[in-house]
Amino acid sequence: MRTNLILLFLIIITWFSCGNILSDPEDSINYRAEMRSFVQEISSYAKSQDQDFVVIPQNGHQLVKDGDNVASAYLNTVDGLAQESLFFGYPNDDMPTEASSTNRWLNFLNIGKDAGKSILVTDYVSTTFKVNNSYSQNQSLDFISFAAPERDLKTIPSYPNPLPGENSNDIDQLSEARNFLYLLNKEDFSGAEDFISAIENTNYDLLIIDAFYSDRLYSEEEMARLHQKENGGTRMVVSYLSIGEAEDYRYYWQDEWEVGDPEWLFSENPNWLGNYKVEYWNSNWQNLIYGNEESYLQMIIDSGFDGVYLDIIDGFQYFENL
Repeated sequence: MRTNLILLFLIIITWFSCGNILSDPEDSINYRAEMRSFVQEISSYAKSQDQDFVVIPQNGHQLVKDGDNVASAYLNTVDGLAQESLFFGYPNDDMPTEASSTNRWLNFLNIGKDAGKSILVTDYVSTTFKVNNSYSQNQSLDFISFAAPERDLKTIPSYPNPLPGENSNDIDQLSEARNFLYLLNKEDFSGAEDFISAIENTNYDLLIIDAFYSDRLYSEEEMARLHQKENGGTRMVVSYLSIGEAEDYRYYWQDEWEVGDPEWLFSENPNWLGNYKVEYWNSNWQNLIYGNEESYLQMIIDSGFDGVYLDIIDGFQYFENL
Protein backbone atom coordinates (compact mmCIF):
# COMPACT_ATOMS: atom_id res chain seq x y z
CA MET A 1 0.00 0.00 0.00
CA ARG A 2 2.78 2.40 0.95
CA THR A 3 4.59 1.62 -2.31
CA ASN A 4 1.45 2.45 -4.28
CA LEU A 5 1.07 5.80 -2.52
CA ILE A 6 4.68 6.70 -3.25
CA LEU A 7 4.21 5.75 -6.88
CA LEU A 8 1.04 7.84 -7.11
CA PHE A 9 2.85 10.82 -5.56
CA LEU A 10 5.69 10.54 -8.09
CA ILE A 11 3.19 10.40 -10.96
CA ILE A 12 1.45 13.55 -9.72
CA ILE A 13 4.75 15.42 -9.36
CA THR A 14 5.83 14.38 -12.86
CA TRP A 15 2.42 15.34 -14.26
CA PHE A 16 2.60 18.91 -12.96
CA SER A 17 6.29 19.44 -13.66
CA CYS A 18 5.82 18.49 -17.31
CA GLY A 19 3.00 20.97 -17.85
CA ASN A 20 -0.29 19.09 -17.72
CA ILE A 21 -3.66 20.25 -19.00
CA LEU A 22 -4.40 22.02 -15.72
CA SER A 23 -1.45 24.36 -16.18
CA ASP A 24 -2.06 27.82 -17.59
CA PRO A 25 -0.16 28.08 -20.91
CA GLU A 26 0.25 31.82 -20.28
CA ASP A 27 2.58 30.95 -17.39
CA SER A 28 5.24 29.80 -19.84
CA ILE A 29 5.35 33.06 -21.80
CA ASN A 30 8.39 35.28 -21.33
CA TYR A 31 6.64 38.61 -21.91
CA ARG A 32 9.85 40.61 -22.12
CA ALA A 33 11.43 38.27 -24.63
CA GLU A 34 8.25 38.37 -26.72
CA MET A 35 8.29 42.18 -26.82
CA ARG A 36 11.98 42.24 -27.70
CA SER A 37 11.33 39.81 -30.52
CA PHE A 38 8.37 41.87 -31.78
CA VAL A 39 10.45 45.06 -31.95
CA GLN A 40 13.36 43.25 -33.59
CA GLU A 41 11.09 41.78 -36.27
CA ILE A 42 9.50 45.17 -36.95
CA SER A 43 12.97 46.68 -37.36
CA SER A 44 14.20 43.88 -39.60
CA TYR A 45 11.14 44.16 -41.84
CA ALA A 46 11.47 47.94 -42.22
CA LYS A 47 15.25 48.03 -42.66
CA SER A 48 15.11 45.32 -45.32
CA GLN A 49 13.35 47.96 -47.45
CA ASP A 50 15.22 51.03 -46.22
CA GLN A 51 18.41 50.55 -44.22
CA ASP A 52 18.16 54.13 -42.94
CA PHE A 53 14.65 53.69 -41.54
CA VAL A 54 14.79 54.47 -37.81
CA VAL A 55 13.10 52.53 -35.02
CA ILE A 56 12.58 54.25 -31.67
CA PRO A 57 10.83 52.41 -28.81
CA GLN A 58 9.22 54.57 -26.12
CA ASN A 59 9.43 53.53 -22.45
CA GLY A 60 9.81 49.94 -21.25
CA HIS A 61 13.60 50.15 -21.36
CA GLN A 62 14.05 47.27 -18.95
CA LEU A 63 14.21 45.38 -22.24
CA VAL A 64 17.79 46.56 -22.77
CA LYS A 65 18.76 44.04 -20.09
CA ASP A 66 18.21 40.30 -20.32
CA GLY A 67 18.80 39.15 -16.81
CA ASP A 68 22.23 40.45 -15.84
CA ASN A 69 23.35 40.89 -19.44
CA VAL A 70 22.84 43.68 -21.96
CA ALA A 71 20.29 42.60 -24.60
CA SER A 72 22.66 43.38 -27.46
CA ALA A 73 20.49 41.85 -30.20
CA TYR A 74 17.64 44.11 -29.16
CA LEU A 75 19.79 47.24 -28.93
CA ASN A 76 21.38 46.54 -32.29
CA THR A 77 17.99 46.72 -34.01
CA VAL A 78 16.87 50.09 -32.60
CA ASP A 79 18.24 53.55 -33.36
CA GLY A 80 17.16 55.38 -30.24
CA LEU A 81 15.34 55.07 -26.94
CA ALA A 82 12.53 57.45 -25.97
CA GLN A 83 11.45 58.15 -22.41
CA GLU A 84 8.47 60.10 -21.11
CA SER A 85 8.59 62.22 -17.92
CA LEU A 86 12.26 61.65 -17.15
CA PHE A 87 12.60 64.91 -15.20
CA PHE A 88 9.07 66.33 -15.20
CA GLY A 89 5.60 64.85 -15.46
CA TYR A 90 5.53 61.73 -13.28
CA PRO A 91 3.19 61.18 -11.61
CA ASN A 92 1.74 64.65 -12.34
CA ASP A 93 2.29 67.10 -15.19
CA ASP A 94 4.46 70.17 -14.51
CA MET A 95 5.82 68.54 -11.38
CA PRO A 96 9.33 67.15 -10.92
CA THR A 97 9.50 63.41 -11.42
CA GLU A 98 10.37 61.45 -8.30
CA ALA A 99 14.14 61.01 -8.11
CA SER A 100 13.82 57.25 -7.62
CA SER A 101 11.97 56.94 -10.96
CA THR A 102 14.43 59.23 -12.77
CA ASN A 103 17.41 57.27 -11.51
CA ARG A 104 15.83 53.92 -12.35
CA TRP A 105 15.10 55.01 -15.93
CA LEU A 106 18.56 56.58 -16.31
CA ASN A 107 20.17 53.24 -15.51
CA PHE A 108 18.58 51.76 -18.63
CA LEU A 109 18.84 54.84 -20.86
CA ASN A 110 22.56 55.10 -20.20
CA ILE A 111 23.01 51.54 -21.44
CA GLY A 112 21.45 52.68 -24.70
CA LYS A 113 23.56 55.82 -24.79
CA ASP A 114 26.74 53.81 -24.22
CA ALA A 115 25.70 51.65 -27.18
CA GLY A 116 25.57 54.74 -29.38
CA LYS A 117 21.79 55.20 -29.41
CA SER A 118 20.10 58.60 -29.46
CA ILE A 119 18.05 59.29 -26.33
CA LEU A 120 14.80 61.24 -26.73
CA VAL A 121 13.00 62.61 -23.68
CA THR A 122 9.50 64.08 -23.49
CA ASP A 123 8.96 65.97 -20.25
CA TYR A 124 5.42 67.14 -19.50
CA VAL A 125 6.11 70.63 -18.19
CA SER A 126 4.73 74.13 -18.82
CA THR A 127 6.06 76.58 -16.22
CA THR A 128 8.83 78.62 -17.86
CA PHE A 129 11.60 78.04 -15.33
CA LYS A 130 10.76 74.32 -15.22
CA VAL A 131 10.88 74.15 -19.03
CA ASN A 132 14.34 75.71 -18.88
CA ASN A 133 15.34 73.21 -16.21
CA SER A 134 14.08 70.30 -18.30
CA TYR A 135 16.11 71.34 -21.35
CA SER A 136 19.16 72.05 -19.22
CA GLN A 137 19.14 68.68 -17.46
CA ASN A 138 18.64 66.77 -20.68
CA GLN A 139 21.32 68.74 -22.53
CA SER A 140 23.80 68.02 -19.73
CA LEU A 141 23.31 64.31 -20.47
CA ASP A 142 23.46 64.82 -24.24
CA PHE A 143 19.79 63.77 -24.53
CA ILE A 144 17.43 65.31 -27.10
CA SER A 145 14.35 66.64 -25.35
CA PHE A 146 10.93 68.14 -25.87
CA ALA A 147 9.04 70.07 -23.20
CA ALA A 148 5.39 69.21 -23.88
CA PRO A 149 2.99 71.63 -22.19
CA GLU A 150 0.17 69.06 -22.29
CA ARG A 151 0.10 65.29 -22.11
CA ASP A 152 -2.44 65.29 -24.95
CA LEU A 153 0.41 66.38 -27.26
CA LYS A 154 -1.78 68.82 -29.16
CA THR A 155 0.30 71.99 -28.99
CA ILE A 156 3.33 73.46 -30.74
CA PRO A 157 4.92 75.38 -27.86
CA SER A 158 5.71 79.07 -28.36
CA TYR A 159 8.51 78.78 -25.80
CA PRO A 160 11.47 78.46 -25.97
CA ASN A 161 12.22 80.58 -29.01
CA PRO A 162 14.68 79.97 -30.59
CA LEU A 163 14.65 76.23 -30.05
CA PRO A 164 17.51 74.59 -28.18
CA GLY A 165 20.07 73.60 -30.78
CA GLU A 166 18.12 75.28 -33.59
CA ASN A 167 19.92 75.00 -36.93
CA SER A 168 19.34 75.15 -40.68
CA ASN A 169 21.08 71.85 -41.41
CA ASP A 170 19.55 69.07 -43.46
CA ILE A 171 18.84 66.30 -40.94
CA ASP A 172 19.30 62.86 -42.51
CA GLN A 173 20.15 60.76 -39.47
CA LEU A 174 18.67 60.56 -35.99
CA SER A 175 22.06 61.29 -34.46
CA GLU A 176 22.09 64.69 -36.20
CA ALA A 177 18.85 65.91 -34.56
CA ARG A 178 19.20 68.50 -31.81
CA ASN A 179 15.51 68.93 -30.97
CA PHE A 180 12.15 67.39 -31.78
CA LEU A 181 8.40 68.04 -31.80
CA TYR A 182 5.96 65.38 -30.57
CA LEU A 183 2.49 66.26 -31.88
CA LEU A 184 -0.26 63.64 -32.04
CA ASN A 185 -3.57 65.31 -31.24
CA LYS A 186 -5.02 67.54 -33.97
CA GLU A 187 -8.19 68.75 -32.29
CA ASP A 188 -7.01 72.37 -32.12
CA PHE A 189 -6.30 72.49 -35.87
CA SER A 190 -9.03 73.29 -38.37
CA GLY A 191 -7.84 70.71 -40.89
CA ALA A 192 -4.84 69.10 -42.55
CA GLU A 193 -3.75 72.34 -44.22
CA ASP A 194 -3.77 74.22 -40.93
CA PHE A 195 -1.83 71.39 -39.25
CA ILE A 196 0.82 71.14 -41.97
CA SER A 197 1.21 74.93 -42.26
CA ALA A 198 1.79 75.23 -38.52
CA ILE A 199 4.54 72.62 -38.67
CA GLU A 200 6.11 74.26 -41.74
CA ASN A 201 6.58 77.39 -39.65
CA THR A 202 8.88 75.60 -37.20
CA ASN A 203 12.54 74.60 -37.23
CA TYR A 204 12.41 71.31 -35.35
CA ASP A 205 14.94 68.73 -36.59
CA LEU A 206 12.65 65.79 -35.91
CA LEU A 207 8.86 65.51 -36.09
CA ILE A 208 6.87 62.71 -34.44
CA ILE A 209 3.27 62.60 -35.67
CA ASP A 210 0.53 60.12 -36.49
CA ALA A 211 0.72 58.56 -39.95
CA PHE A 212 -2.90 59.54 -40.60
CA TYR A 213 -4.75 62.83 -40.64
CA SER A 214 -8.26 61.83 -39.66
CA ASP A 215 -8.83 58.66 -41.71
CA ARG A 216 -6.32 59.22 -44.51
CA LEU A 217 -2.59 59.01 -45.04
CA TYR A 218 -0.63 62.10 -46.03
CA SER A 219 -0.03 62.69 -49.72
CA GLU A 220 3.44 62.80 -51.25
CA GLU A 221 3.19 66.59 -51.52
CA GLU A 222 2.11 66.92 -47.88
CA MET A 223 4.97 64.71 -46.73
CA ALA A 224 7.43 66.91 -48.64
CA ARG A 225 6.07 69.95 -46.81
CA LEU A 226 6.27 68.23 -43.42
CA HIS A 227 9.94 67.48 -44.08
CA GLN A 228 10.74 71.15 -44.69
CA LYS A 229 11.96 73.44 -41.92
CA GLU A 230 11.04 77.13 -42.06
CA ASN A 231 14.71 78.17 -42.28
CA GLY A 232 15.31 76.08 -45.39
CA GLY A 233 16.74 72.94 -43.85
CA THR A 234 15.03 69.56 -43.93
CA ARG A 235 13.96 67.42 -41.02
CA MET A 236 13.15 63.79 -40.34
CA VAL A 237 9.48 62.80 -39.98
CA VAL A 238 8.70 59.74 -37.87
CA SER A 239 5.34 58.03 -37.39
CA TYR A 240 3.83 57.04 -34.07
CA LEU A 241 2.84 53.37 -33.91
CA SER A 242 1.28 51.63 -30.90
CA ILE A 243 2.21 47.95 -30.84
CA GLY A 244 1.12 47.02 -27.30
CA GLU A 245 -2.46 48.28 -27.57
CA ALA A 246 -5.13 48.28 -30.26
CA GLU A 247 -7.03 51.53 -30.83
CA ASP A 248 -10.67 51.54 -31.88
CA TYR A 249 -10.22 54.60 -34.13
CA ARG A 250 -7.64 52.91 -36.38
CA TYR A 251 -8.32 51.76 -39.93
CA TYR A 252 -7.86 48.11 -38.92
CA TRP A 253 -10.59 48.16 -36.24
CA GLN A 254 -13.75 46.20 -36.99
CA ASP A 255 -17.09 47.20 -35.48
CA GLU A 256 -17.87 43.69 -34.24
CA TRP A 257 -14.68 43.37 -32.23
CA GLU A 258 -14.95 43.08 -28.47
CA VAL A 259 -12.72 41.89 -25.64
CA GLY A 260 -11.85 38.26 -26.34
CA ASP A 261 -12.96 38.38 -29.96
CA PRO A 262 -10.52 38.43 -31.68
CA GLU A 263 -8.69 36.23 -29.21
CA TRP A 264 -5.72 38.59 -28.83
CA LEU A 265 -7.90 41.57 -27.77
CA PHE A 266 -7.40 41.40 -24.03
CA SER A 267 -8.87 44.31 -22.04
CA GLU A 268 -9.72 48.00 -22.35
CA ASN A 269 -7.30 50.50 -20.84
CA PRO A 270 -9.33 52.33 -18.18
CA ASN A 271 -7.08 55.39 -18.46
CA TRP A 272 -7.40 55.65 -22.26
CA LEU A 273 -10.86 54.50 -23.32
CA GLY A 274 -10.90 53.03 -26.80
CA ASN A 275 -7.41 51.60 -26.31
CA TYR A 276 -7.17 47.86 -25.66
CA LYS A 277 -4.36 45.76 -24.27
CA VAL A 278 -3.39 43.08 -26.74
CA GLU A 279 -1.56 39.78 -26.59
CA TYR A 280 1.19 41.31 -28.67
CA TRP A 281 2.92 37.96 -29.21
CA ASN A 282 -0.12 36.67 -31.13
CA SER A 283 0.68 36.26 -34.83
CA ASN A 284 -2.70 37.64 -35.92
CA TRP A 285 -2.07 40.92 -34.09
CA GLN A 286 1.48 41.08 -35.40
CA ASN A 287 0.23 40.57 -38.97
CA LEU A 288 -1.78 43.78 -38.62
CA ILE A 289 1.37 45.64 -37.59
CA TYR A 290 4.03 44.38 -40.02
CA GLY A 291 5.07 41.76 -42.54
CA ASN A 292 2.71 42.24 -45.47
CA GLU A 293 1.52 44.85 -47.97
CA GLU A 294 -1.61 45.69 -45.97
CA SER A 295 0.17 46.06 -42.64
CA TYR A 296 0.33 49.31 -40.66
CA LEU A 297 4.12 49.48 -40.92
CA GLN A 298 4.07 49.00 -44.67
CA MET A 299 1.64 51.92 -45.03
CA ILE A 300 4.02 54.07 -42.99
CA ILE A 301 7.01 53.07 -45.13
CA ASP A 302 5.11 53.62 -48.39
CA SER A 303 4.00 57.08 -47.24
CA GLY A 304 7.58 58.30 -47.00
CA PHE A 305 8.15 58.40 -43.24
CA ASP A 306 11.72 58.15 -42.03
CA GLY A 307 10.95 55.82 -39.15
CA VAL A 308 8.58 54.66 -36.43
CA TYR A 309 8.14 55.69 -32.83
CA LEU A 310 6.90 52.53 -31.10
CA ASP A 311 4.59 52.95 -28.12
CA ILE A 312 3.29 50.68 -25.35
CA ILE A 313 6.59 48.83 -25.36
CA ASP A 314 6.04 48.49 -21.62
CA GLY A 315 2.97 46.35 -22.33
CA PHE A 316 4.95 43.41 -20.94
CA GLN A 317 4.58 44.88 -17.46
CA TYR A 318 0.81 44.65 -17.65
CA PHE A 319 0.91 40.91 -18.29
CA GLU A 320 3.67 40.27 -15.76
CA ASN A 321 1.52 41.91 -13.08
CA LEU A 322 -1.69 39.98 -13.77
